[in-house]
Amino acid sequence: MTDFALNASVRSDLGKGASRRLRRNEAQVPAVVYGGDKAPQSVSLLAKELAKLLENEAAFSHVIALNVAGATETVLIKALQRHPSKGFVVHADFQRVVAGQKLTAHVPLHFINEATSVGVKQGGGEVSHTIAEVEVSCLPKDLPEFIEVDLAAVEVGQIVHLSDLKVPAGVELVALAHGNDLAVANIHAARVAKEEGAE
Repeated sequence: MTDFALNASVRSDLGKGASRRLRRNEAQVPAVVYGGDKAPQSVSLLAKELAKLLENEAAFSHVIALNVAGATETVLIKALQRHPSKGFVVHADFQRVVAGQKLTAHVPLHFINEATSVGVKQGGGEVSHTIAEVEVSCLPKDLPEFIEVDLAAVEVGQIVHLSDLKVPAGVELVALAHGNDLAVANIHAARVAKEEGAE
């Protein structure tokens, strides 16, 4: 697992106007750190540092070392608010990670063996992804960077559900724990083939 680190400054000037000034004048992003047994803390991050971190997909499912005024907090990205048209981050929420205490996080799905799957290679089907990430519950040390969805043996007309995924030991899929066995992907007959058959 890669280690991610971010530097932050304590933010005492609060409110919408202060946040706007921060973004405009100092190219900084306002953020909040909460959770654990401490009070929420308002901080600010350098916009370019945060943008660089977010270029790596793994940052979303990794514990990050957040350095605030000389003290290091271990946190997870919990939520990001982005500018509606320009896409840059205007506010970030970080949740503190406490060793030995379970956390919930969103982990990306990596789909493998799509082109060589039975349904595509032999059945001429097309793959559709229903979801791109899953919410997991686990201890910080067990947090996976991603979860693989192996489509090698999937045939045309078959649906892959959460219950079909191989998750690492100690990791629980939140939706499944609540009784929701969501569809993850499926292989369906190619539309072109159907149209040709109709003619």
